Amino acid sequence: MTAPATASAAARTGNPPRGAARRRRKRGPSAWAVRAPLLPALVFVIAVTQLPFVATLVLSLFDWNAFHPGGRRFIGLDNYAAVLGDTAVREAVVTTTVLTASVVAAALVLGLALALLLNRRFPGRALVRTMLITPFLLVPVAAALLWKHLLLNPEYGLLNGALTWAARLVGNGTAPQPDWISAAPLIAVGTALVWQWTPFMMLIVLAGLRSRPPDSVEAARMDGASEAQVFRYLTLPHLRPYLELGALLGSVHIVQNFDAVFTITSGSLGTANLPYTVYQIFYQAHEYGQASAAGVLVVLGSLVIAAVALRVVSSLLRGEASRG
Repeated sequence: MTAPATASAAARTGNPPRGAARRRRKRGPSAWAVRAPLLPALVFVIAVTQLPFVATLVLSLFDWNAFHPGGRRFIGLDNYAAVLGDTAVREAVVTTTVLTASVVAAALVLGLALALLLNRRFPGRALVRTMLITPFLLVPVAAALLWKHLLLNPEYGLLNGALTWAARLVGNGTAPQPDWISAAPLIAVGTALVWQWTPFMMLIVLAGLRSRPPDSVEAARMDGASEAQVFRYLTLPHLRPYLELGALLGSVHIVQNFDAVFTITSGSLGTANLPYTVYQIFYQAHEYGQASAAGVLVVLGSLVIAAVALRVVSSLLRGEASRG
């Protein structure tokens, strides 16, 4: 019997051809069987992240003050109007923007310089790489406490100790002992964040340097290009997507940073960013509805940055796949 006849006979009897069944067995389990083991993790993620966010959305539509629990009532979008019209929130937006932009820019420049250094071979490179990564592995509160007490303290901090040592070295027994946090509070917070986030930028840029095509670099050097020209015309254009990715991911995290502001300055002296302002509205003013509205706005802003970051990641992956 020919193959068409076999197929027609199988269709009349309701049984698929043996070849089709064999191909189905070779395909393996169904898509549902593959995805079923992931369901517990999906349910856990939804329960931990999405349900609290939905609760925050609902809460942001109510006038709810902890001092007057009986006066809770639905007010719609009035909390969002109150948050957007609050002077403290507008100042926090400016502070958050300045802090995020300065920290990301400084961390990117330092991360690029350190990545270029670690991309070269020298004795002890593995040890240096490990030491440079260490600040990023610290708990954010611990890193902020280290800067507040070990480095910036006006009485026993290492910076003022170094000034005293330098003054004695040059024969001057006295040295200025500034209170760094009071004199430059936003710079103190930003410096601590730059110190902790530079290793993150360094790792991203270093990954970009390792993916750089060596043939084009060698060809440029054989044609007489200097190191500065190689960096400007080959290395920097190749690293542009990685620099953008580092800037976007760093912005997502630094916009939401609360630990450094709370630990170093407690939000005083003009350092209160958006997360700390939400904390003040919630825990000090006990305005649960307004705090929820402010938190939703912060999340929406972070989601915009995260969406752009995902697009950059997707383009990077497509570029790596095309080169592979």
